[in-house]
Amino acid sequence: MDILIGTVIKKLRRERGLTQEEVAAHIGVSYQAVSKWERGDGYPDITLLPTLAHYFGVTIDELIGTEQIADRTEYAAINREWQERHLRAKQTNDNALHFENAQLMRDALKRWPNDALLLVQLSTTLERIDGTEEEKRANLRESIMLQEQILRGEDSDVRSATLYNICFAYEQFGDHERALATAEKLPNFYKTRENAFVKLCTGKERYQAASDALAPLTDCLKIHLSALAKTDPAWNDKLNTILAILQ
Repeated sequence: MDILIGTVIKKLRRERGLTQEEVAAHIGVSYQAVSKWERGDGYPDITLLPTLAHYFGVTIDELIGTEQIADRTEYAAINREWQERHLRAKQTNDNALHFENAQLMRDALKRWPNDALLLVQLSTTLERIDGTEEEKRANLRESIMLQEQILRGEDSDVRSATLYNICFAYEQFGDHERALATAEKLPNFYKTRENAFVKLCTGKERYQAASDALAPLTDCLKIHLSALAKTDPAWNDKLNTILAILQ
């Protein structure tokens, strides 16, 4: 039995305007049991499934979420296929693989419209397809439109990453002012997940948080120090010394 049954029960109950107490009273269990099911901390006894299905007016397969489970399995397989082909394309520089991945994502988006991960993967693929300058610009334009679609959606890790990535898409497209305006919306160094973890944690957790932050922090330092060295020769010696320490 899949954990989805709790999600389905919660969804069906809310759609019908029922309380956990009302469902529990009809089924003959405590409301704490219903609450536990909906949290995913446990499942109804198998003998209760026919009663629950009849009560909500659905089939047992619908109650268990069989279709949703199959849907998730197919979704995962499609994304795994994209990842594997994307990796092969990077290793072999085979442009045909990017075309195949783009079509894979277009087909997937027909089934799961507005899915942020699928939109990101299509956007990423479009920016890697080679062709004439006109074709590459058309793909970049579509990539920007896809990223803007993500940014209009709900707040999420995907949305945050997209806000960063689209800055460079705008710049590549020749819209420098919009690239800078978008970059202004990004959080600064201080208000980051890594800094929050280090300040909130103690002991071993704090040590781990600081350790995990070192790799991205080192990359950031390299980027900024290299930029200084390119514009001010006096930074060259400092840069080499600091980079030696960071290795």
